[in-house]
Amino acid sequence: MFVPSRPFLAGTLPLALAAGLCLAGPAAAHFQLIYTPDPLIAAPGDVPVKLIFWHPFENGHAMDMAPPLEFFAVNRGNRTDLMDRLVPATFKGAENSAEAFDASIPVTRAGDYVVVVVAAPYYEQSEDIYIQQIAKSYLNRAGLPTDWMEPQGLKTEILPLNKPTNIIAGSTFSGRVLRNGEPVPGAEVEIEFMAAEPDMAAGIAGTPQSGPMPGGAVVAIADAQGEFTFGVPKAGYWGFAALGSGPDTDFDGKDLSQDAVLWIRAWEME
Repeated sequence: MFVPSRPFLAGTLPLALAAGLCLAGPAAAHFQLIYTPDPLIAAPGDVPVKLIFWHPFENGHAMDMAPPLEFFAVNRGNRTDLMDRLVPATFKGAENSAEAFDASIPVTRAGDYVVVVVAAPYYEQSEDIYIQQIAKSYLNRAGLPTDWMEPQGLKTEILPLNKPTNIIAGSTFSGRVLRNGEPVPGAEVEIEFMAAEPDMAAGIAGTPQSGPMPGGAVVAIADAQGEFTFGVPKAGYWGFAALGSGPDTDFDGKDLSQDAVLWIRAWEME
């Protein structure tokens, strides 16, 4: 994980639509997870989720997560505050255990549920910076599209340009990086696969299904409209983090990387 020293100039790239491989510094990517095994909900009820701050591609180090500043879900434009549903928990990855949270999302009506976590700033001692991630994930009940294509008015966010709950493995996913509702030209988007999906009951990482790519982090650079496209090679959960895309750049006297995070679910065709 790193904070770019200066923005990329989108005009210097012939096409900013393809994801590439590049070295992103010595530290692995930090990703705020909002995880449930299946985002497609068949019947109404409370859907359990786990909030974890982790290095998911490598099943690596997990970071202690402080209580988030905001936690809510949006369905048909109506926002439901979920802060009272947070329960402190522990998550154990391959390297260590860390503080996390369990919660549940009340899914009643058909449609999309946009789940948002505004994490508290996390101090990364190795880089002497704070990291704040504003993360979105999606549930859907009954296949009715209602909210996934709408921005949520966050300081920074990635707006999906494909329905995020049923991406086809082998196809592409596109998103637009926003800062205060406006596109972020040349935004740097780090991409990770959730290689070891968490066990909901045990609170531990599952068996890894892949490992991080050789050559460093997978990165896409947004074009002049803040858009990027990534070819999704494998079924499962994919996370996208637009590094330093938010308007806030300092916290408690230190540099702050305010990142937009988005999770999508890809499926194999049957």
